[in-house]
Parts: sequence; structure tokens; C-alpha cells
Amino acid sequence: MARSSVPRANLSRREALLFEAGIKLGGLFHQYLGVPVSARTAPGLARTIERAVALQPFVAGIRVRIDPTLGGPLGRGRFAYRYLMAEMLEVRVRLVDRDVEVTARLAHRPDLRYPLMSVVSVRAPRNRRSGPRPANRSRRTAGP
Repeated sequence: MARSSVPRANLSRREALLFEAGIKLGGLFHQYLGVPVSARTAPGLARTIERAVALQPFVAGIRVRIDPTLGGPLGRGRFAYRYLMAEMLEVRVRLVDRDVEVTARLAHRPDLRYPLMSVVSVRAPRNRRSGPRPANRSRRTAGP
């Protein structure tokens, strides 16, 4: 096979974690929008999303909040639910790789009418023992 003409980037840990944060928030956003949600199921859905994202490498913590009252029209009877919409989500994810910690956020910005993903902070980890975790080990989710 011919060698690619696209140069390989040598990313720093900081750059790689920032990229990972964007991938995780973007994936979460596009994967779960449209899921049926109600006031009764929103907390469970938020915990499920947290547990799923926490399986991924470098995730040291994640916090998902879903406010189902911010959605569109509510059905009646057994159809009394909404679909998960961007306006309902607020997510913070914390990633750690050795000497770098990145915290990123996904939140709807009413002034922009857009779900904005942003970097909250880049710094040395709060807990030096935190680090990348193999994707196949179970772990409790800690808030960012």
C-alpha cells in the first residue's frame, strides 16, 4: 500500500485531550438527541449517558443534566413524553492524561439558539493518580 501524503500530526497531550473532549461531547450530542424522555425518565437517561461515556479512555468524570421541561410539546396519556432536544442538555466532561486535565462543556446558548461545546479549563490534574483508564474496566462516574 502506498504511503499517505497526509502528514501525521504530533499532538501534545493537551491537544489530544482537547480533541477527545470534542469527540465525546459531539458523539454524545448526536447519538442521544431524539430519545423519548419525560420528567420521570430524565434522571435515569442522564445516568445512562454518564455511564456510557465514562467507559471511554481518559474520562475521569462526567455530569449530564437533562431538563425535560425545556422541550417541545408534551403528548397525552401514554404519549406524555418529549424527545430529547439540545435545549434540555447540559454536560460537563473531565479528561485526564498524566499531567494534563481538560474540562469541557456542552450547553444550549439561548442567545445563539445553538448547543455550544466549549473548553472550561486546561490544567494539571487535581488528583495526580488519575489517568487514562482502559475502556473495558467498570468504574464509578465522578463529576467534573
